[in-house]
Amino acid sequence: MPVHLAFETPGSPAYSDRVAIFVASALHIAAVSASALVALGVGAAGGLAFRWSERDRAKSDPSPEPLVPSGVAAVLQVLRSSAVLLDPSDAVVKASPAAHAMGLVRGQRLVPEELTGIARQVRRDGEIRQVELELPRGPLGQDTLAVSVRVAPLGSQLVLVLVEDRTEARRVDAVRRDFVANVSHELKTPVGALALLAEAVLSASDDPDAVRRFAGRMQKESHRLTNLVQDLIDLSRVQGDDPLTKAVPVDLGEVVSSARERVAEVAEARSIEIVAAGTDGVAVLGDRGQLTTAVGNLVENAVNYSPDRTKVVVSVRVEGELAEVSVTDQGVGIPDQDLNRIFERFYRVDPARSRITGGTGLGLAIVKHIAATHGGDVSVWSVEGAGSTFTLRLPVAVQAPAAELHPTTPAQQAITTGSRTT
Repeated sequence: MPVHLAFETPGSPAYSDRVAIFVASALHIAAVSASALVALGVGAAGGLAFRWSERDRAKSDPSPEPLVPSGVAAVLQVLRSSAVLLDPSDAVVKASPAAHAMGLVRGQRLVPEELTGIARQVRRDGEIRQVELELPRGPLGQDTLAVSVRVAPLGSQLVLVLVEDRTEARRVDAVRRDFVANVSHELKTPVGALALLAEAVLSASDDPDAVRRFAGRMQKESHRLTNLVQDLIDLSRVQGDDPLTKAVPVDLGEVVSSARERVAEVAEARSIEIVAAGTDGVAVLGDRGQLTTAVGNLVENAVNYSPDRTKVVVSVRVEGELAEVSVTDQGVGIPDQDLNRIFERFYRVDPARSRITGGTGLGLAIVKHIAATHGGDVSVWSVEGAGSTFTLRLPVAVQAPAAELHPTTPAQQAITTGSRTT
């Protein structure tokens, strides 16, 4: 089918209509574009205005200050006392490492209720409080910690709790008080006995036999008093000196020989044989006098608590890097309930026997302290009725190689080495 193309000529009605429609469309598009541009400009201006408003607001309204003041956290880390910061709800905001180690803090909670109660009182009235408390050492058991507590407000919201552990200081004070009381009692006994015996001598001045008898008892009491004073001096000396600051190599064989000589007369009178056995030439670093006192006290105890006609063995041996001096007797032994206390000052398993032998109750305490200050220890094995063995362990002295002690020249080394010596 043929196609007829129709062409409008300018000036015709159809042509005029198409032109009008085109112009109207162009004007509509222009109007829409202008509106979009205006809206875009308004939006951009609004965004800038909002940003400027936010910036001005940030300048005018400062951010709220942090709950923990600046620098407080750093101070808590270096305090010797355990420190805990609590917020208004009693939750832990900050705690020092010492507080965690003492068990005061668990999670965000202060464990001891006593401390929480004091913190609430301080928060209410703002007054600083300081108290002495005994806190449980843990959730189980009856052991307690003696602490000094100081609680104070910190700013308007926080409460600072400072806890200082005074357990060791309290223990030392108790030991000191007990020591003074024991010394007073121990000194009072022989001094009182001497006073009574002196009165008895005066009353029996016309009876020579009674005077001799009372004089013998006075001599025994004075000897006991002398031993007590000497042991107190020895204990004070070993507690005040550090033997390792002036340590020298000490041959344990010589120490054992000195200890045997110290009790030789008493042992011979009771037919007690003292036997030395073990390795020769074993040396330790320390103070010769203190080590002789320690071994001498062990040997003297063995003789005092052994029956007549028995044997005491003192042996020296090396176990690894430790030298062991063991003193074994065939005596009465030590009851099990007393084994943990025999190294305490003034403790006696048999007070009556100590009075007979002149014991002061300080000998084993001195041994324990000497062993500790020389880097060693002392232990005991005992069966009641069969005897006891006390073992003193000390680090062996490290000897320098001979080449370091006596260096040789290259010529001397050539002469003294090889298949033969020239």
